Amino acid sequence: KPSSAASDVYKRQIIDGAIAKAKELNVKVTVAVVDGGGKIVAVNKMDGSHWAGTYGAIGKAVGASAFGRPTGEMQDQAFSPTPSGVRERSGGEMILGQGGIPINRDGFIEGGCGVGGSIPPQDEECARAGVVSLMGDDYVQSIYD
Repeated sequence: KPSSAASDVYKRQIIDGAIAKAKELNVKVTVAVVDGGGKIVAVNKMDGSHWAGTYGAIGKAVGASAFGRPTGEMQDQAFSPTPSGVRERSGGEMILGQGGIPINRDGFIEGGCGVGGSIPPQDEECARAGVVSLMGDDYVQSIYD
């Protein structure tokens, strides 16, 4: 059984779950998966999605991985010293806006899923669906508690 979000099986499962939700919502998005160090392991841009959504998806996945929390919950803190410092030192790639969900297991941040290209609440719905497909509903609910 694969041991991390970066495995081929897991990243495919996350992307497939997010894209299935996007199709259900009738939106075109890009889905990104990063590992626990914020490095890109997979990106899937749906046909017809806007090119800028790719940058949004990657940035949100990086943000979720950096802090181990949904990026939408951190929007109000996006420009406070710690997130700003992390964003600056890591090359400016991190985005703290709705659409990034962390992948945490056994107390460790294994990665993050980010979605971009739709409106922020739909981006988050898609990212949640991707992570739910891997970790289950209970896990995703627990990260909001």
